[in-house]
Amino acid sequence: MTTKYTIGVDYGTESGRAVLIDLSNGQELADHVTPYRHGVIDQYLPNTNIKLGHEWALQHPLDYVEVLTTSVPAVMKESGVDADDVIGIGVDFTACTMLPVDEEGQPLCLLAQYKDNPHSWVKLWKHHAAQDKANAINEMAEKRGEAFLPRYGGKISSEWMIAKVWQILDEAEDVYNRTDQFLEATDWIVSQMTGKIVKNSCTAGYKAIWHKREGYPSNEFFKALDPRLEHLTTTKLRGDIVPLGERAGGLLPEMAEKMGLNPGIAVAVGNVDAHAAVPAVGVTTPGKLVMAMGTSICHMLLGEKEQEVEGMCGVVENGIIPGYLGYEAGQSAVGDIFAWFVKHGVPAATFDEAQEKGVNIHALLEEKASQLRPGESGLLALDWWNGNRSILVDTELSGMLLGYTLQTKPEEIYRALLEATAFGTRAIVDAFHGRGVEVHELYACGGLPQKNHLLMQIFADVTNREIKVAASKQTPALGAAMFASVAAGSEVGGYDSIEEAAKKMGRVKDETFKPIPEHVAIYEKLYQEYVTLHDYFGRGANDVMKRLKALKSIQHRPSSLLT
Repeated sequence: MTTKYTIGVDYGTESGRAVLIDLSNGQELADHVTPYRHGVIDQYLPNTNIKLGHEWALQHPLDYVEVLTTSVPAVMKESGVDADDVIGIGVDFTACTMLPVDEEGQPLCLLAQYKDNPHSWVKLWKHHAAQDKANAINEMAEKRGEAFLPRYGGKISSEWMIAKVWQILDEAEDVYNRTDQFLEATDWIVSQMTGKIVKNSCTAGYKAIWHKREGYPSNEFFKALDPRLEHLTTTKLRGDIVPLGERAGGLLPEMAEKMGLNPGIAVAVGNVDAHAAVPAVGVTTPGKLVMAMGTSICHMLLGEKEQEVEGMCGVVENGIIPGYLGYEAGQSAVGDIFAWFVKHGVPAATFDEAQEKGVNIHALLEEKASQLRPGESGLLALDWWNGNRSILVDTELSGMLLGYTLQTKPEEIYRALLEATAFGTRAIVDAFHGRGVEVHELYACGGLPQKNHLLMQIFADVTNREIKVAASKQTPALGAAMFASVAAGSEVGGYDSIEEAAKKMGRVKDETFKPIPEHVAIYEKLYQEYVTLHDYFGRGANDVMKRLKALKSIQHRPSSLLT
């Protein structure tokens, strides 16, 4: 039988990537990246002098379409695969990345009357300007004893759908009223390929407070938040919500032509980037924590019963793998922290040294930091440069580095930042394990595990668990392609379940990272110090971080508004 293929498209924060996958073994035959033409919009709306507010992060929806019409033809050309042998396409996306659309599915930001209103644009996952709405949702849910709140670790995030929708209603009611539906970007881009809107259970469950058995929270809850929101879920969040691996529809002829594919091939329902990575590393059973590591980390774990775990981003039935409860937690800045330090904290002399040696600056810092013993720097950091997603669920927290001296070197700071992110993951692992959702080994995928061996060894030492690393460099895209193979089905050369696909296509490297006992002992002491600082600054004993942030916000206002 002729080998069949699917394409996975991974939509990240800065770019989208298409990967062509051999369904017989999961091998990547070709990949292509399309940087978003407009990038992350966090200063001014495109082609205007309209300045965005504090903690805003937007994107342009047509950048997503350009990924399909640029990267998909590129992988077809590079691979030389016949379009007749490509049986499906699947996408994964950052989440919650959402946008308002009209009755035709057109983003409001593309309409002349709304293009100058920031609320008509795509709100990226890291748009944190709705924190006051998230706070109000949490307060009301706790006051009313809403059953959904414990399923999300006791707090709803400002990154999620409802907080962002409410911000639009409160700050741009005309945009809210004009909106026919609020969509996850992953569902919107699928609709561009199929001509119809089909919502996936993963993003609805983790990001929009939807439950397979109970649906959304009640109209009474939304009315208590704001009377204008009473019928939100039956109007602007309406629609069928279907499981992962389902066929959303067939590829439209006009899109097929632009993408170099055959019309009618299976388009899988959308998925979350990190969640798609779980079967791509072969994980389809409990006890194995999968870390999708990049600018941030998303932690995914399967369980057999629903448990309340502090700070988890959600537990969703069939949310990752059918037949299991899918748990999610996360750290909202990891690679972003290392990039920040390189950009703003590394002296010119270190850059010169890297240039002389002909190595990347991160590689040089990793080499120098690896020569240090645990605890040798005398530094300890809190990894909250972009707030804390789990376990505190508080975007108002900020980063901290303790222990500077006049002798502190750049590589010592770099190592302390690596260690801080590992301590953040350890807090998450302990929260799950302590509540009976067992974590016996870790799996890592994404850009960081492929590039930074020191980071992975530190994670193994800090968590005292073996870490396996994905063999694929494009794990979410591989997972999206796997779900596309399920959407296509075995009759045309795909698979009938994601478990079958994972057995054939999921892969990890032979090399693993095992804890080093003497390092484990030292990191245990450092971790206890981290916990002390974590609880002191993060649980209300000293809210100095929030007071500083509030003062900063005031000083960012135009001078005419200052009193």
